[in-house]
Amino acid sequence: MFAPPGLGYDRAITIFSPDGRLFQVEYAIEAVRRGTTAIGVRSDKEGVVLAVEKRVLSKLVEPKSVEKIFKIDDHIGLAIAGLTADARILVDQARIHAQINRLTYDEPISVESLTKRIGDLKQLYTQHAGVRPFGVKLLIGGVDNGPHLFMTDPSGTFWGHRGAAIGAGAQIATEILEKEHQPDLDLDGAIDIALKALSHVIEGELDPTKVEIAVIRAEDKEFEKLSPEEVQEYIDKSRT
Repeated sequence: MFAPPGLGYDRAITIFSPDGRLFQVEYAIEAVRRGTTAIGVRSDKEGVVLAVEKRVLSKLVEPKSVEKIFKIDDHIGLAIAGLTADARILVDQARIHAQINRLTYDEPISVESLTKRIGDLKQLYTQHAGVRPFGVKLLIGGVDNGPHLFMTDPSGTFWGHRGAAIGAGAQIATEILEKEHQPDLDLDGAIDIALKALSHVIEGELDPTKVEIAVIRAEDKEFEKLSPEEVQEYIDKSRT
């Protein structure tokens, strides 16, 4: 008989392999690699941009119903890559934590505090029997005392970024972000870089049915999804 993968160490989330690995967490990370690409770009002066690839698998599907960017609070949004169903649970929890903070302290939650709470919840699902890790990575962007961009992975770890990419095209997109990102980047420039990165991972020409963009501006600390017309304007501008 053949030994099972990991010699059986992948059968439960609570079992470490002899070399210190949690296979179920690694499998969750692999699920993220199969997801659509999401990109976050931070402008230190003007805010944060979140841009995602939308895959509409049938002409019968309404494109606007394929949602990959979510508003959490007035000043925070997040983009997802991986299992959308898992992401929706985390989105609901993030919204609850944001509202609890407003009711308790009469002020909006900080982007880092919200990210930590979501990271804590993800980590909790890596150490209990009978559950599995969340198969999703999140890019959490927002503005409090300045623009912030964080990435969380299925293990519950999170990092701050000036630019980040997750999903199937993460490696290609990250190379473009590393090459193009500048310290004095403005918000329009951040959108252009995000579109340039997506153009290298999306099949065919970019159009508003394949791309979703949201911005959180430092000026008013307001989350805003761009309309299809606005997305098209930026796409046209990026081609010139």
